[in-house]
Amino acid sequence: MLKNRIRELRVRERLTQTELATKIGVSRQTIGFIEKGDYSPSVVLALKIAQVFQLPLEEVFWLEQAEED
Repeated sequence: MLKNRIRELRVRERLTQTELATKIGVSRQTIGFIEKGDYSPSVVLALKIAQVFQLPLEEVFWLEQAEED
């Protein structure tokens, strides 16, 4: 599962979902879905988000291994 720190980074930078969405060219709803983990962004979109926060991609997004039964 793809995890992210977008909400944490947005709050730190005092950005609303709408402001972040405008910076990267998507809707506010898309940002909300990504933050909740309901939508996995494309590589290009993930790179744009990381670029806004001036962080490497892996500091914004990471894969969390599912627990095996």
